[in-house]
Amino acid sequence: MTNSIKETILRYLSESKKQTFSLEQIAEGLKLQKSNDFKLLVQTVAQMEREETIIFNQKGKIKLNKQEKYLEGIFRSNERGFGFVTIEGEDDDAFVSKDFTNFALEGDTVKIEILKQGSPMEGQAAEAKVVEVLTRASSQVVGIFTLYSEEDIKKSGLYGVVIPKDKKLSRYRVFIADEGIKPEDGSVVSVEITYYPDSEHTNSFEGLVKQVVGHKNDPGMDILSIVLQHGIPVEFDESTIKESEKISDVVLEEELEGRVDLRNETIVTIDGEEAKDLDDAVRVKRLDNGNYFLGVYIADVSHYVTENSPLDMEASDRATSVYLTDRVIPMLPRKLSNGICSLNPHVDRLVMACEMEINEEGQVVSHDIFEAVIHSTARMTYTAVNEILEKSNAETLEKYESLIPFFEDMASLHTILENMRSNRGAISFESREAKIIVDSEGHPIDIELRDRKEAERLIESFMLAANETIAAHYTKMKLPFIYRIHEHPKEEKVQRFFEFITNFGILVKGKKDDVSPKELQKVLDQISGKPEEPVVSMMLLRSMQQARYSEDPVGHYGLAAEDYTHFTSPIRRYPDLIVHRLIKSYVTRPIADEVKEKWNEALPEIAAHSSKMERRAVEAERDTDNMKKAEFMQDKVDQEFDGIITSITKFGMFVELSNTIEGLIHVSKLKGDYFHFVENHLALVGERTGVVYKIGQPVKIKVTKADVDTREIDFELLSAEPVSVSADLLRDSKKSKGPRREQPKSKQKGDKPSFRKDKKIPGKKKSNQPFYKKVAKNKKTKNNRKKKG
Repeated sequence: MTNSIKETILRYLSESKKQTFSLEQIAEGLKLQKSNDFKLLVQTVAQMEREETIIFNQKGKIKLNKQEKYLEGIFRSNERGFGFVTIEGEDDDAFVSKDFTNFALEGDTVKIEILKQGSPMEGQAAEAKVVEVLTRASSQVVGIFTLYSEEDIKKSGLYGVVIPKDKKLSRYRVFIADEGIKPEDGSVVSVEITYYPDSEHTNSFEGLVKQVVGHKNDPGMDILSIVLQHGIPVEFDESTIKESEKISDVVLEEELEGRVDLRNETIVTIDGEEAKDLDDAVRVKRLDNGNYFLGVYIADVSHYVTENSPLDMEASDRATSVYLTDRVIPMLPRKLSNGICSLNPHVDRLVMACEMEINEEGQVVSHDIFEAVIHSTARMTYTAVNEILEKSNAETLEKYESLIPFFEDMASLHTILENMRSNRGAISFESREAKIIVDSEGHPIDIELRDRKEAERLIESFMLAANETIAAHYTKMKLPFIYRIHEHPKEEKVQRFFEFITNFGILVKGKKDDVSPKELQKVLDQISGKPEEPVVSMMLLRSMQQARYSEDPVGHYGLAAEDYTHFTSPIRRYPDLIVHRLIKSYVTRPIADEVKEKWNEALPEIAAHSSKMERRAVEAERDTDNMKKAEFMQDKVDQEFDGIITSITKFGMFVELSNTIEGLIHVSKLKGDYFHFVENHLALVGERTGVVYKIGQPVKIKVTKADVDTREIDFELLSAEPVSVSADLLRDSKKSKGPRREQPKSKQKGDKPSFRKDKKIPGKKKSNQPFYKKVAKNKKTKNNRKKKG
């Protein structure tokens, strides 16, 4: 019997798309319902572990022990040539040196061979080489086109060359065949790749121009180039637009069947002044028993975006809206996102409702989840609600006089929920967020800090409550579901954070491999209001893992929540739309096995793709902000500013100004001494003078360079405030090995231009020479510390 169930377990684990499993998931997948069956399963799993057929990962999940020579993963490239491979189911990435990338590019699916096992506690990644590129992540390159002369076109058979906009492709050139679309010199183009780099053409692609986006100097072309470079679709295809046009602009009478009618209730939306996609509305009131009623009403996007329709396929592919400096690239056509799906005031709208009764300790004592129709009472802005709560604007108070008690109840409930989260240990990151103001041509004219006041925080509180309630409900039912998870930070990152905060005299209780979020929040409480607060908060944030979507309910570390999902933004996030579909699919009881099997099969892929598209959107937003910040600083070269050191590496230190702009002071530009990097203190120490530069140290700088193309800003250090230096730092600085060297320029052996089919490259054009990227950053960190005995 044991061998039979062992074979069944192996077959189930092998055929499933999931990589890791709990015992309960295996029991459900094998339809084991009797107590004796589960006991046999436990015994068999224990035997399989002893036989090393399966293994348990760090989270206690079961996975097949695939003792294979080769592994598959996603390649993440660095502009200096090396990269990392993310392997599904593994906690740490594998490092690939530039000599072993086998011409893999960003996002490619690759097969790798592990050359050397890693040591996470020593800060050393496993080392690998790419054996084969299995799938190319991108078939296009976006860049600026340079036209060849007629003579060179005749000689080479090439029409010109494209310089990629992507920094990670900066060492490459894309040679354009003399066929197809013929762009003008200086055009921003999208190129379909016909040949990738290989051993004969290490530094170049070849391709055909598929789209002329515009000229490099056209307004808005800089941001559009970044969008296309990341592969983010801008326009909707014809079938998607046609389907959206068929949808009514108003709620129809037949659509109300089976819905709870809340149109006579006081329900409002609260959002920013510029927001047009209003996907959440709220209602709060004090109950006779002293508890609070909280209703969260979310646009029922799943009613209009039906499964496997053109709208659904497009939304699934995009997975998220992308918010850039001066534009939004929506997940759904604007007819839906700004129209029938937006909870605009004084019109009927279909919603998914989560209504909760919350006691004075912030606990949800009862809840209900259902479909409804609402008629929003008012379209409120954060500014107006803040003015009401602060009683700072007489005109606003008069305009919304009848709603003042409503908003005061909201503020009271928010305080209760905020205290509840704080008491259980949720980490409150108060990071500074910049808003870049641009003119009509897209040029940055100012940078403001976003101010999150009570109105913004109370809406966040209510959305968190709804998301937790929904997640807990379906976790308890043990049904397939999609969760927003945030895993425990990695032990080595926690260790480095603990070492860093000792510089401020802070010691943390608890083990580094199992530190609670409550202990970390205590660190933020200790430095609240102090000069080092933003730096310590930022360093703690860097120690955290990225939140992501998953079919496994492993909880949310940062929120100290056992269960969490995304339910509240289906207009702009595809996982939220899926959550709505899941809720509807579980209404009919009993729930059919086919429904469970369908979602068990689909959710892992939906979660992985949505996480990937979210990272793509974040990267595009970061690239856009960095470019606009560099442009903003161009006319400020040679000007002086006060700042604070926010990061220190072996090649220099980064300084952040009060407007969040960050620049590099390269170690070679530090005057008066030879500086060593002391990694476990994140400090630079002068060899002769003992001068110390530490994170959090106030400095005065001069802007020396602002490069829009590379999105990099350079500073020169003028002065630094003295800092206290611990005996540990002085001792460890003496142990620093070797002299500090300026970062070398990248060198590619055998660089050759790409010319195939007997094509000759024009020999004297400077733009055709192999391109060498000056190194600005070194992201690979080596931890030379020895483990303490």
